[in-house]
Amino acid sequence: MNADIAPMIVPAEFPELGALAWNRDPVRSIPAGEAFALFERNWRFVDQKRLSTREKLLIQTLADKFGHGILLTTV
Repeated sequence: MNADIAPMIVPAEFPELGALAWNRDPVRSIPAGEAFALFERNWRFVDQKRLSTREKLLIQTLADKFGHGILLTTV
């Protein structure tokens, strides 16, 4: 995947990412690398059945950019 990704991501725009960012203001942008790290560290808390197509694309794009195409678990 060669999709460009915004350098900053608003967790509130992605339900599962927003849930992972429970201890911060979810409407405040975070760096894309930090969003990837949140998914990686907390994947066990992600409800994969609730992932929208848009959020799956975000995760895959983040994995491509920051994880050499690999996430702890495939989406």
